[in-house]
Amino acid sequence: MKLVSWNVNGIRAVLKKGFMKFMENEDPDIFCMQETKAKNHQVQINLLQYHQFWSDAEKSGYAGTAVFTKVKPVQVIYGINKPEHDKEGRVITLEFAHFFVVNVYTPNAQRGLTRLKYRMQWDKDFLSFVKDLDKKKPVIVCGDLNVAHEEIDLANPKANRKNAGFTDDERANFSTMLGAGFIDTFRELHKEPHQYTWWTYRFNARKRNVGWRIDYWCVSKRLKSAVKDAFIRSKVMGSDHCPVGMVLDV
Repeated sequence: MKLVSWNVNGIRAVLKKGFMKFMENEDPDIFCMQETKAKNHQVQINLLQYHQFWSDAEKSGYAGTAVFTKVKPVQVIYGINKPEHDKEGRVITLEFAHFFVVNVYTPNAQRGLTRLKYRMQWDKDFLSFVKDLDKKKPVIVCGDLNVAHEEIDLANPKANRKNAGFTDDERANFSTMLGAGFIDTFRELHKEPHQYTWWTYRFNARKRNVGWRIDYWCVSKRLKSAVKDAFIRSKVMGSDHCPVGMVLDV
């Protein structure tokens, strides 16, 4: 089973930049999307082989997630059952026969760390949500987690030490998630540096590969042996992020 995730930075924009061709070429069994910036009725995506599930933010043109899946889920859960978080459409969970897939667009701490306090509470509540799911069956978490975990995961770690996405607090929270029984699938299989998933539009950063790895597939440790591949599609354009994925033997 191939699973792919992509922060598209606006689905209506990426539809004009080859999205349908990407889906045809990649042909994922499950495709998770973040930062859709649109409501379902505003977009027409004719992919008849997929069941589509959308979670919209109350605020127009902001955040939002979607999941396309060839396999019909047992149930779909929107949000994490926390009203203070769920108005931004950041989480969709699909339950399948043998595991959960949680698609998440983690809040950014913002420039000047103006939203760091909120982010800390989000991390705590989100981890509690996935740990509860993990008691029932294995969990797969994917999406834009808005954190580069280790220095290897961004091009300029020293210069960004106190910036959003690389604060000690955010990195510690990611470590806590891994310590709670999850595996960062890409880093489990690939130890080499200079592997990034997001680049600022400024300074010709993508061409120079001055980026961050902030998009992930993480799985419950008991799925470790089922993970056969993890990959980054850094050459796929259309967003400031690129798609990431994994292959699961189920």
